[in-house]
Amino acid sequence: MLQPDVPTAVRAGEELNETALATYLSLGPIARVAQFPGGYSNLTYLLTIGKTDYVLRRPPVGAKAIRGGHDMGREFRVLSLLREAGYTKIPKPVAYCDDETVIGSPFYVMERVPGVILRAGSAPKLGLSETTMRHLSEALVDTLVELHALPVEPTLLQLGKPDGYVQRQVDGWRNRYLAAQTDDIPAMTTLATYLTEQMPPQNPAVTLLHNDFKYDNVVLSDDLSELRAVLDWEMCTVGDPLMDVGTSLSYWAEAGDDPFRKSFNLTWLPGNLTRQEVANRYADRSGRDVGNILYYYVFGLFKNAVVMQQIYARYKQGLTKDERFAGLLAGVKALSVVGVKAVETGTL
Repeated sequence: MLQPDVPTAVRAGEELNETALATYLSLGPIARVAQFPGGYSNLTYLLTIGKTDYVLRRPPVGAKAIRGGHDMGREFRVLSLLREAGYTKIPKPVAYCDDETVIGSPFYVMERVPGVILRAGSAPKLGLSETTMRHLSEALVDTLVELHALPVEPTLLQLGKPDGYVQRQVDGWRNRYLAAQTDDIPAMTTLATYLTEQMPPQNPAVTLLHNDFKYDNVVLSDDLSELRAVLDWEMCTVGDPLMDVGTSLSYWAEAGDDPFRKSFNLTWLPGNLTRQEVANRYADRSGRDVGNILYYYVFGLFKNAVVMQQIYARYKQGLTKDERFAGLLAGVKALSVVGVKAVETGTL
């Protein structure tokens, strides 16, 4: 039987002030606090209060140095606006706190959605059948299409400015890389130049964008037959839907990819769609032209590399002691090389 995502003991240096937290929430005494070990960005905790499980999200230590990132208030607002727009495949938001004296940083709390989260580190050991993986990979694509079909106006349009979205994203992630750069990586420079010089015309389509859509950001039912909730809305906005597809494709490792890429997703397991099949299914289900999807895929690789660079920079500065972060510089190099190869070969 599949096990739900299991939290463990809170890591040293990432503890919560339980007394202050319980006082602020006023939901009753906190019976248990644990930490979800997955993820490389925000810190995620399980709070058990009475008979109800909640999830608390807060920025990582040292995140103040990342301008515009780890905005807990915005993520809480996204969940609230999605509920207002009628989208229910999300956790119910409960409380947001911007008073840093409570636990040392802003945070928000939501109800926990019970179920299974398939993670790259454990899913390959579960013996999931090709039929199951085919069904799940198709369900992921269809859920992304569903998100992109939500009416943006008037409620969700509050989440961003779609005009010039691609331009702002390319400029913004290039500048973030320069701000966090620790080593000379020629492939990253090559990708930044490509993204600037080959930028497509503005897409007239405007949709909700999740911007981090992958297996370990969805909750499945225990029997894997149902996708119950989409998680991690930190980077949600509105804009060109192909940017969202490109980001998902950048996570979509295939069987022939290098071990590093396969360590971050389980899309390489037998039965999953290939990257090209993902693009084709998205086009079929959404009716959108994906002829220029290579550009968006390369942007996704570049963005993911920059995220790793930012985390590695925090680790190198001693702002986090999580040893998983020590090897992320190799990941920056690996993803940027993959991006250059995709440009050179013209294939996903």
